[in-house]
Amino acid sequence: MSSEVAARRDAKKLVRSPSGLRMVPEHRAFGSPFGLEEPQWVPDKECPRCMQCDTKFDFLTRKHHCRRCGKCFCDKCCSQKVALRRMCFVDPVRQCAECALVSHREAEFYDKQLKLLLSGATFLVTFGNSEKPDTMVCRLSSNQRYLLLDGDNRHEVEVTRIAAVQMLTEGFPPGEKDMHTYTSLPGSQPVSEGGNVRATGMTLQYTAPGAEGMTQLKLTAGEDANGSRRQATAWLVAMHKAAKLLYESRDQ
Repeated sequence: MSSEVAARRDAKKLVRSPSGLRMVPEHRAFGSPFGLEEPQWVPDKECPRCMQCDTKFDFLTRKHHCRRCGKCFCDKCCSQKVALRRMCFVDPVRQCAECALVSHREAEFYDKQLKLLLSGATFLVTFGNSEKPDTMVCRLSSNQRYLLLDGDNRHEVEVTRIAAVQMLTEGFPPGEKDMHTYTSLPGSQPVSEGGNVRATGMTLQYTAPGAEGMTQLKLTAGEDANGSRRQATAWLVAMHKAAKLLYESRDQ
């Protein structure tokens, strides 16, 4: 990738919307796949009462719109100002209680897990039906649109082309025998770094440009006493969370 193309992908601009200031990609096509579009606000004339507590709006009880869901609330039900990074807001914005809880949970992804994905980790990587894995560093690109795999060769996987994710885990909960389980998305539960169960690998199914059907990629955390195994495990957990956000953004 040339530096000129990379700069074009990462270019951003400041825009003002009815909800606040947003720092968005210069070119829409290069936006983060985890991002969400701003919702359409419920028109004022269609909400004479708070959509949470049913309080009637009047001169003293003003109506406020949640920046995440677009619904109309009184100040009591929509008083929190919370960071909403999935919509690229520069400052915390007003949200209803339900949306604020979701945004708080997502903050962990941006504060912790996204940094892990950007820094990368080392895996044994198997492409398709190949029997011999390659040792590669896998990381998320700075604009969050690509998985970059670097080893003897370099590969890119566009995140928006990922159709399915499976987590490979090992371990055993208390009172149960050792077991191996696959957890798939969507609708799965995240794998925890703690306890007796740990992530050991991941398979991705995606559509490659110009290829027919699905391509499969398998990442396996290697055994390494120098700490790379721990970093790889944390990266897998972070990627699992990223995949859930990806599916959620597609459903919006």
